[in-house]
Amino acid sequence: MNDSTVAVPDDSAPPAFRLREFRSPDDYVDAAWVLTAASPEWPVTPELLQTWDEAEDPNLFRTDVVAEQGGRVVGVGRVGHDDFAFEEWRYWGNLTVHPEARGQGVGGAMYRELLGRVQAREAREIRTMLSDGPHHEAGRALLAAHGWQETWQRYESRIQTAETDLSRFGPLMDGVAAHGIELHSVASLAADPERNRKLWELDWLLFQDVPMGTALTKRPFEAWVAQELEDPTFSADLSFVAVRPDLNDPLTGSYVGYSTLMQNPSGFYVIGMTGVRREDRGKGVAKALKVAAMQALNARGGGEIRTFNDAPNAAMLGMNQALGFVRGPTHLRYELHLAEAEQAEGGQ
Repeated sequence: MNDSTVAVPDDSAPPAFRLREFRSPDDYVDAAWVLTAASPEWPVTPELLQTWDEAEDPNLFRTDVVAEQGGRVVGVGRVGHDDFAFEEWRYWGNLTVHPEARGQGVGGAMYRELLGRVQAREAREIRTMLSDGPHHEAGRALLAAHGWQETWQRYESRIQTAETDLSRFGPLMDGVAAHGIELHSVASLAADPERNRKLWELDWLLFQDVPMGTALTKRPFEAWVAQELEDPTFSADLSFVAVRPDLNDPLTGSYVGYSTLMQNPSGFYVIGMTGVRREDRGKGVAKALKVAAMQALNARGGGEIRTFNDAPNAAMLGMNQALGFVRGPTHLRYELHLAEAEQAEGGQ
């Protein structure tokens, strides 16, 4: 594919668009404009998009395409290997068209282009995720038309910390301390030369117990640090680690749990991970980690926190409800099994 690829509508249709390769760094401004317009509750910036791309594992496949109309990018799409659940034949993709450019065949053209690229690589499965909200209605319709199946649900919940009475969790925090467990911000542990590696090992240990409906793969240390701790949205002073000074695990040292917060450009925060190793569960540590983060945020005036939990994760869903989180949108994972899709189309 090259820049001469053009989709030409009839005379009564809107201006023609063309598909071409993504140009870095020039296209990040338009890409952020498209993505933010399509999902206004989750705005992004050009700088963030470039940082996220540069932090990806270079050993994994990824391909990008954009739709350009009138000299401006109006659609962005990509498909590549899933670094959280890597299989050579499994891919993760997303495709977004600016609301003002929908209904002109842009999404369909981009879809066919990206699908062809992974079919050429003998892909067997592609996944994506969309919200059940009105902003993603067109995307859900496109997937349904092409045989994608909804396979998983992830619930989003939100809380305004300034409106939450955190004093009621005093006994919880005292109880955790009585177990010999200390809560330290990630920032305060910067003097520990093994902090990042211990958190990397702890993250992998904890993620294996999260019911996500897929077999997970461990990201390389360098990629994990770049994507997590060095991400510009990561708030090291609002992310907390549970420490047991009496413990010296060969992989995680004295770290037994942690909870992270990232700040979206619009100001709200997102919990990336909360977990405690099995040996230290049942002591209220996970809940205390979240309370510590909310207390620290309130010391700065408070703010909104959003979190995600997979439908089978009843324990964490119950904990968040007890903390005061209110259920928001549901995020839906869709899958396309290419052999089945090809057979269905061949039978029509």
